[in-house]
Amino acid sequence: MPPICTIPRSAILLHAPDLDLAATLLCGQCFRWEEQGDGFFGVVCDRAAFVTHRDGNLVIEPATPPKEDEEAFWRRYFDLDRDYAALRRKMGAHPVLRQARAFAPGIHILRQPFFETLCSFILSANNNIPRIKGILQRLCVSFGPALEDGHFGFPNAQTLAMQSKEDLAPLRCGYRAGYLLDAAKRVAEGSLQEEALAACSMEEARRALQTVAGVGPKVAECVLLYGLGRMEAFPVDVWMQRALSEYFPDGFPEQYRPCAGLAQQYLYHWVRRSGKRGEKA
Repeated sequence: MPPICTIPRSAILLHAPDLDLAATLLCGQCFRWEEQGDGFFGVVCDRAAFVTHRDGNLVIEPATPPKEDEEAFWRRYFDLDRDYAALRRKMGAHPVLRQARAFAPGIHILRQPFFETLCSFILSANNNIPRIKGILQRLCVSFGPALEDGHFGFPNAQTLAMQSKEDLAPLRCGYRAGYLLDAAKRVAEGSLQEEALAACSMEEARRALQTVAGVGPKVAECVLLYGLGRMEAFPVDVWMQRALSEYFPDGFPEQYRPCAGLAQQYLYHWVRRSGKRGEKA
């Protein structure tokens, strides 16, 4: 008889029957979560938590003192109020998207903090996930707020903007140090504002993000999708270039633009994990 899993009284339970927690956290959209036992431990902003998925519920055990908006924070982070079933239905009309969707239908697009997402994907360019995670950890230890049990939150833009390239040398992020500082200064001074990027047209948002040093088209799309929740964004890396070449030689169909971000994540996960063309990289 399997052991009975008890849920701590302090845990937050969020109804999430269609969420695939592992696929969501391991599909390349975030870098500060680690598998532990039957769940994942991560730090987001200045909050740390252990999360599992049990009986259709997302179980969140805060490792830092819960704030008044703790439940709302995690509900938003895992994007639990979006109608993913409707997005999946929309994709069902396309044979390729239908296959990609079926491979990992429980992926959600995380609503990550804007500045943290911007810095993370600046560091992701021409880099690999273990190294990205290492740089981010050193960044947080060096400049982020100290949390409980030896964990560190993500530094805010004002703190990072006061640093120099020499201050960032211990991060071992090379030429990307200048990019991080430029991003921090623009956010700290208000010339790059989350609210404005969320409200303006996609083209205006893309142009504004690409004025930041080190932010090209792919990084801009990642920030729009993962940091601003703009589902029209469609990041394209080498995996997606292959998928588009193979399955969408005339470009991604415009009629699926409202669900493009989720479609991209399904395609990305599918070609990397299912033995499709992208696996040859």
